[in-house]
Amino acid sequence: MDAILLGGLAPQFESWTDANVHAALIVHHGKLVYEHYFTGEDNAWATPLGRVSYHSKLRHDLRSITKSTTSLLFGMAVDRGWIKDLDESVFSYFPEHIDLRTPEKGRINLRHLLTMSAGLAWNEYLPYSDPANSERRMIDAPDQCRYVLEQPIARPPGVAYVYNGGLTALLATILQKTSGRPVDVLAAEMLFDPLGIQDVEWVRYADGTPNAVSGLRMRPRDLAKIGQAILGRGMWNGRRIVSEAWVDESTSPHVNGEGLFFYGFQWWLGRSLVRRREIRWISGVGYGGQRLFIVPELDLVVVVMAGLYDNPVLQSVPGEVILRRYALPAALAA
Repeated sequence: MDAILLGGLAPQFESWTDANVHAALIVHHGKLVYEHYFTGEDNAWATPLGRVSYHSKLRHDLRSITKSTTSLLFGMAVDRGWIKDLDESVFSYFPEHIDLRTPEKGRINLRHLLTMSAGLAWNEYLPYSDPANSERRMIDAPDQCRYVLEQPIARPPGVAYVYNGGLTALLATILQKTSGRPVDVLAAEMLFDPLGIQDVEWVRYADGTPNAVSGLRMRPRDLAKIGQAILGRGMWNGRRIVSEAWVDESTSPHVNGEGLFFYGFQWWLGRSLVRRREIRWISGVGYGGQRLFIVPELDLVVVVMAGLYDNPVLQSVPGEVILRRYALPAALAA
């Protein structure tokens, strides 16, 4: 890779304080070829941390990249036969809420949860500080799953994507019901331990349940390992972590997402134009500028961590700068 181009990345972000980038890592052909940490204001979920000088040993919020990790665990459950049919009604796993089932809601299946196309009325486009935000209301509800399932149908299931963290919460509960273990224990056993990831923190709800929607905190290097396992179609250092079939299906387009993006099973799918060449990528996306880019065509993984919680307009910019300008020099694009 072009060392001169990569060397210009840190000075650019250090001088561009509004970007509030905390970490940038690039893995190419399985090797960590670029790693730089910055100093900036940050939060641990909702707790202000003040000004933090980041380094390789510090954990960082993943926010909604947690959703992509939950999807990966769901694939492992499918591989193990705990979950047999993605077209099965979601109410098969929630008999305690069968009173909420209507003919339309009965058509909501596991695939709709994974692709955020369940058709339930939901609004996470309000600021998370707004108590009318649907996820805020779910968090405050005495029974989170019931809150999600009791929302009215706004459109037929499977027709359209609408961002809905409540659907990920349902997936995590299904994982616990089918395995008998909470999602944090499953993640440690099936994903983190095999990848050598040990320094992990879960933000928890008031009842102690791990937040599988947006509550993961880990070191950027460890997030890069998850990206590398996806890049390897489920393989890590010669060991099968999740089936190739699941990785292929979950990172394939299933529904139109926001803007020009497609959406898989809790993964964003997009493309960049570099020197008139189309480069397709897979991404985990988290609030505040958290990004995991996986670029199979270039054997490339890019991790960006930031603190853009108060400047959502810039959230996508740091990752785009790296992916477009630095991770694709001529030697790679040829």
